[in-house]
Amino acid sequence: MSKLRVGILGATGMVGQRFIALLENHPWFEVTTVAASPRSAGKTYAEAVGDRWKMSTPMPKDIADKIVLNVNEVEKVAAEVDFVFSAVDMTKDEIKAIEEAYAKTETPVVSNNSAHRWTPDVPMVVPELNPEHFDVIAAQKKRLGTERGFIVVKPNCSIQSYTPMLHALKEYEPTVVVATTYQAISGAGKTFAEWPEMIDNVIPYIGGEEEKSEQEPLRIWGKVEDGKIVKASTPVITTQCIRVPVTDGHTAAVFMSFKKKPTKEQILKAWAEFKGLPQELNLPSAPKQFIHYFEEDNRPQAKLDRDAENGMSVCAGRLREDIVYDYKFVGLSHNTLRGAAGGGVLSAELLTAQGYITAK
Repeated sequence: MSKLRVGILGATGMVGQRFIALLENHPWFEVTTVAASPRSAGKTYAEAVGDRWKMSTPMPKDIADKIVLNVNEVEKVAAEVDFVFSAVDMTKDEIKAIEEAYAKTETPVVSNNSAHRWTPDVPMVVPELNPEHFDVIAAQKKRLGTERGFIVVKPNCSIQSYTPMLHALKEYEPTVVVATTYQAISGAGKTFAEWPEMIDNVIPYIGGEEEKSEQEPLRIWGKVEDGKIVKASTPVITTQCIRVPVTDGHTAAVFMSFKKKPTKEQILKAWAEFKGLPQELNLPSAPKQFIHYFEEDNRPQAKLDRDAENGMSVCAGRLREDIVYDYKFVGLSHNTLRGAAGGGVLSAELLTAQGYITAK
């Protein structure tokens, strides 16, 4: 098939840059359009980004020379693409409005933003965990008055350091989860050069993260009922979210109890064997082994393990019984790959494979 034409909304920011780096030479998708704020519009992408390119790989030459469009000129941008990835830096209300505006041009929107995570008919998806939530797109299209335009979002980056491991154990009915996340500075769109106060420091608060970390897994485990997603009521999840001096990679220390307590061997077997639709369909960005377990006592480590399978696997280690809860473990995921742009690309691949995204 010829490649689908992709637009990046918010292309000059860190997540927009990550989308561009990931999509270079993608077998299904080609970035044809980059859009950003009015102050960047009219410049080449290289001029608009200037010295703010944050990726470890060079800026793709064909992207560097593209003229940046004004993200607010919705009809103009939408006319050039089959679908868009959204990573715009706006207020929540502005993001909701502009993403719906793009959807109403019959342009599917795969969003990295949080604005629509609790819109009842917008699926918030980790492709391996809850692809059945795509079923709600039909109700969303009816509300928007569209035939092919819709919005899909990805969840908070931090929950992907522990939610997949819990999801793989759903048959044992988790009842209580206590998680502390240790989150990299790239989660705030920062580098150490831009945020020197994070060097040799830990900040025990990240605005809004704890509510997201406690509630978003319940939405992922929810059911589609009457054209909306109704969140699950269990397990009870309580969290603390801490910013640590790490470049990339969110780590989680997790305690969990179950209604039907599994053995350690059953947990490890469930993690080793777990796979989802992306693995079954062999999607381009899907990791072969979704959950990697490390036997070593000092793993997973952000520096060593965040890039497992191009940063698209999640990692676990230190599984052991606990004296208060049933078990505890340490999780890790790459927050700007699996947790952000990479998760968005994988969602778009699954939407394409299932016929939700097609050429205009």
